[in-house]
Amino acid sequence: MQPEIEGQFWFKLQGKPFLGSARIQLLEQVAATGSISAAARAIGMSYKAAWDAIDAMNNLSDQPLLKRQAGGRHGGGTRLTAHGEQVIAQYRAAEKAYQAFLEHMAQSTGELGDVWTLMRKLSMRTTARNHYQGKVSRITQGAVSDEVTVDIGQGLEVHAVVTHEAGQELGLEQGRAVHVLIKSSFVVLGEVTGDMRVSARNRLPGTVAHVEAGPVNAEVKLDLGHGRVLTAIVTREALDEGWLTQGAEACALIKASHVLLAVND
Repeated sequence: MQPEIEGQFWFKLQGKPFLGSARIQLLEQVAATGSISAAARAIGMSYKAAWDAIDAMNNLSDQPLLKRQAGGRHGGGTRLTAHGEQVIAQYRAAEKAYQAFLEHMAQSTGELGDVWTLMRKLSMRTTARNHYQGKVSRITQGAVSDEVTVDIGQGLEVHAVVTHEAGQELGLEQGRAVHVLIKSSFVVLGEVTGDMRVSARNRLPGTVAHVEAGPVNAEVKLDLGHGRVLTAIVTREALDEGWLTQGAEACALIKASHVLLAVND
């Protein structure tokens, strides 16, 4: 399914919203009608909201955008200042360039495919604390199950064990893009020693980047390098041993059977 691309943008001043589509429409209607109330009605905004928006714009602007005129032979009203007219013109010019950018994105099939893939990845929700994207680098077949090795980038590999049936349903093959999901409670942390022997297929060394201690357990974030972070849950007793401190070296141990794989349809 081909997505439609559309969007809006805001200008900010001093970190606060200054100009957006609704406020520009309000200013344009003030210019057309000479009245705040009429302008608010024209765009479906309350009178109070309109004045609040105008006050916010005037407070942030280095020059007033609107000027209120006292009643006279032709009655009172509100008009745009020269600065206000200039602000509208600049916003509309920027909006035109922005729309041209969106049209270019919609017409560029290759770029759109990349953006669409990224959006699908970011919209995926899972209870697994650790979520990576990668590609299947190899599949080692067994009697009942297969070991699938996934390259998650920068030389890091994760091994998963899946049944033949599951692998076929997912369409797993070399080069296939997959999601790697690992629950934080499935990650065991160990000290880095030269003679450490473990049965866990995945052994990922890293540096403790952050520790969030709780009354029962603690969340430990392990920096694997190259922007990859792995989260583990450890008991408070393990934390109290004192070796899991920020900056300490540790090794994440994960059984291949505890690694889940998912794909986009």
